[in-house]
Amino acid sequence: MKLHADRPDTTAITAHGDGWVAVNGQRHHQSIVVRPEGDPEAWSCTRLEDLTTAHFESLLPADGPAPELVLLGSGRRLRFVPPALLAPLIARRVGVETMDTAAACRTYNILAGEGRRVVAALLIEG
Repeated sequence: MKLHADRPDTTAITAHGDGWVAVNGQRHHQSIVVRPEGDPEAWSCTRLEDLTTAHFESLLPADGPAPELVLLGSGRRLRFVPPALLAPLIARRVGVETMDTAAACRTYNILAGEGRRVVAALLIEG
């Protein structure tokens, strides 16, 4: 599915399909983290079952404000992680919404287009 960004100055998810996500027109075939500013970052996880607390800690900035919301794209279908893994985000009062990766892509663009401090952590299954 092709998507269109509302704000040209924001990093946008421009398309997605089975096994890939395009950010600003560039396809990624591995799990990634997308923020409204900067390039997407590789997220070293390919399966929901392999996620650890460290994966969620990596979504928080070393300095500066924490995101308002993390969108967890759980892959092709909606699946939830054990709540204990989200402890680093909860401790910083960061909201977490889990949805399938396609829905997380669409939701990210809406929130980033509104100027929200949102992070999309997207599992891309091969």
